[in-house]
Amino acid sequence: MSGLAAVLAGRHAPGVHRWESGLDVADVRRAVEHAGWRFGYADTLALDASQPVLRVIGDAVGVADHFAGRSLDAFNDVLRDLAGPTVLLWEGWSGFARAEPARFELVVEVLAQRGEADPAIEVLLRGPGPQTGLPLLS
Repeated sequence: MSGLAAVLAGRHAPGVHRWESGLDVADVRRAVEHAGWRFGYADTLALDASQPVLRVIGDAVGVADHFAGRSLDAFNDVLRDLAGPTVLLWEGWSGFARAEPARFELVVEVLAQRGEADPAIEVLLRGPGPQTGLPLLS
């Protein structure tokens, strides 16, 4: 968990990363919350379209009530309202990445581009998937 620990401690910039960890979701949650960050878990294995994927992610990070999967612009806006720095563990992302690669890239871009005043978001893409060019957090 050293790469994630570095993000949580402020020694590595948060962003969107591939993550090859076999840690249980509950263990990741405990470590994240112990560091004072919020935790969200999204499993989109059965989803391959952007609106349902965005709804699951929105629910995982606690913004689904305000967003409801409407658009990427709305999604970006509600991410600015997060209560604090957040780690999103996203499993099952590969179906969406394969079915809608251009849309997947846009979602990743929205998640990665946070302004200085916006709460930090670390997205961990866990599990096998297509080559994305996203860095591995190790």
